[in-house]
Amino acid sequence: MRPVAMLLPWIAMAAAARGAEPELPVFTDVTEQAGIHVKHSYGDYELDNIVEGTGAGAVFFDYNGDGRLDIYFANGCWQKDVNHNRGRRLRDQLCNTLQRNNGDGTFTDVTTEAGVGDRSFSFGCSAADYDNDGDLDLYVLNYGPNVLYRNNGDGTFTDVSGPSGLANPHWSLSAPWFDYDRDGDLDVYVANYLEYDAGKFRSFYAATGYPGPLSYSGRPDALYRNNGDGTFTDVTAEAGVHNTNGRGMSATVADLNNDGWLDVYVTNDGMENYFYRNTGKGTFEEEALVTGMAFGEGGQGVSSMGPAVGDVDRDGRPDIYVPDMGYGCLLMNRGDYFEDRTAPSNLAVVCGQYTGWGGLLLDYDNDGYLDVFIANGNAHHEYSEEDVLMRNDGRGNFIDVARQSGDYFHKKYVGRGATYGDFDNDGDLDLLVVNLNDSPRLLRNDGGNRHAWLTIAARLHGGKRDAIGARLCVTAGALTQVQELMPVTGYLSQADPRVHFGLGKAPRADRVEIRWPDGRTTELENVEANQILTVVQDAEP
Repeated sequence: MRPVAMLLPWIAMAAAARGAEPELPVFTDVTEQAGIHVKHSYGDYELDNIVEGTGAGAVFFDYNGDGRLDIYFANGCWQKDVNHNRGRRLRDQLCNTLQRNNGDGTFTDVTTEAGVGDRSFSFGCSAADYDNDGDLDLYVLNYGPNVLYRNNGDGTFTDVSGPSGLANPHWSLSAPWFDYDRDGDLDVYVANYLEYDAGKFRSFYAATGYPGPLSYSGRPDALYRNNGDGTFTDVTAEAGVHNTNGRGMSATVADLNNDGWLDVYVTNDGMENYFYRNTGKGTFEEEALVTGMAFGEGGQGVSSMGPAVGDVDRDGRPDIYVPDMGYGCLLMNRGDYFEDRTAPSNLAVVCGQYTGWGGLLLDYDNDGYLDVFIANGNAHHEYSEEDVLMRNDGRGNFIDVARQSGDYFHKKYVGRGATYGDFDNDGDLDLLVVNLNDSPRLLRNDGGNRHAWLTIAARLHGGKRDAIGARLCVTAGALTQVQELMPVTGYLSQADPRVHFGLGKAPRADRVEIRWPDGRTTELENVEANQILTVVQDAEP
């Protein structure tokens, strides 16, 4: 046993170390006071198949152009070939909802007046200005035909699914928008999941609750080229992104090899993931296996959920985090290949006890480094789990800070989709979590703006459309951060399209460089911190 005198110096050192730790933000659950009275449903009263268990996501987007983030929630429905007869009382009782941000911390349900109350079995959704008219349109991913709502610019939407060519008939989960061919309008990649058999397959271990993804045939994804006249053409085969038996859980887009062209990364369930490298010639090459992006160290026995892309180690190359039913997977971009750093970064030891779904990379404390949030929940039963919040220490390690980050992290939910956005425009990123068969949780970030920040809304010529696919590089002192404007991220969801940078204690960004989707650049110097800055391509700085 050590003498007390010998222990005193160690106690003093530990106390000093604790005193040197930064004061961390906390997340406050403001769902009720915000007036968000929404509840997700899978169209039944008991969870008993993979369609019901897949869950849903949400979109942060400014549908009415007032500078505030509104929210669209996807919801399930009672459907004869999916749900049990016991749930038929829910028939025609469920729909997706649009919540308008009132600017005072509250939201108003405007679903009916906006005309976006789709009653399909919905999972994911994304928003983008596909017709270049200055407002955000809405694409809803369904079990069955997808729905495209064109924004009329007056607070209402029109269903243009059929004439647009985007009423994909398969079970779709995710749809990132991007200009893959650089012709000036937004194309869309649709990740499709499975071909469900209406419950016919019954050879499964009963304790699991219901059959898993390998019990069903996968479905091919689709790439749609924007024709510039309100219609789209399916170019999946000619672009080289056709895979007959994929099981896409989500997809995201980023310039993963730093060649100036936007690539596609698809996470699949129970099989390898896809990396489609953009050749710059209107086609893609699938290179996941040779680049180390097909599997993590967990091998093929994982269920990859929603991919999040960000420069975790601030070396100028985009990295990838993928939650799954095991330890998760942190793939660090080494230039010619990706290295799995899940265990060395300390993520595996924490995440391995949970079932991860909605994974996010975000700088929640504005120190300049990307942190990790994961919404967790059992896959086959409504068994709740804690969510994960891991803080990046800037040295390649993540520290579990959930227990000290608010009462929310002391509770358990059956989490699915998750996303982030600064809904109150106060300079720190708030969280939104969609829970299976339960109410979502809007988590306000309190204290993240104690550090300096800079949020940039990058817009194309004329200031109408978000510059989706633009790469932003911000230097403040010794730290350089690179992010891309690609709001579709994580599981079934979409984040704030404004690109957020934590600046730590820096009073300004020494330099801001924007590489626009067409390859041209804009440079700004000595940009003051703590502002939402709109930068329009070709406009005077």
